[in-house]
Amino acid sequence: MALHINIIAPDRTVWDANAEEVILPSSTGQLGILRGHAPLLTALDIGVMRVRIEKDWTPIVLMGGFAEVENDELTILVNGAEEGSKINKDEAEKELEEMTMRFNEATSSKERIQATQNLRKARARVQAASA
Repeated sequence: MALHINIIAPDRTVWDANAEEVILPSSTGQLGILRGHAPLLTALDIGVMRVRIEKDWTPIVLMGGFAEVENDELTILVNGAEEGSKINKDEAEKELEEMTMRFNEATSSKERIQATQNLRKARARVQAASA
């Protein structure tokens, strides 16, 4: 018996599979989920979710959202998601450099907030592509 995971973005189902273990980037820190986990609803931060199927770990970038665990079902609703294996590492690193530069050049508070979000997304993409 396994934990069933369903990741849903506004435009598509990103992931629908069974796994042994999941590590989520919750808003309060990393959160591990195994079979038999107590019912839970949590906010998700921008970051890398890790899914273990047998002995292999698969990184998936989550762009914030919510996760619910109930009866060995993990449902994740996100603003966006991307599997690490589908990310071009060189492009992700270039994007990180660009977002770092934009962050450093931001002057208004609105620009800094947007630049911070974009920088966090770029970092998560590089992290997932490197895993």
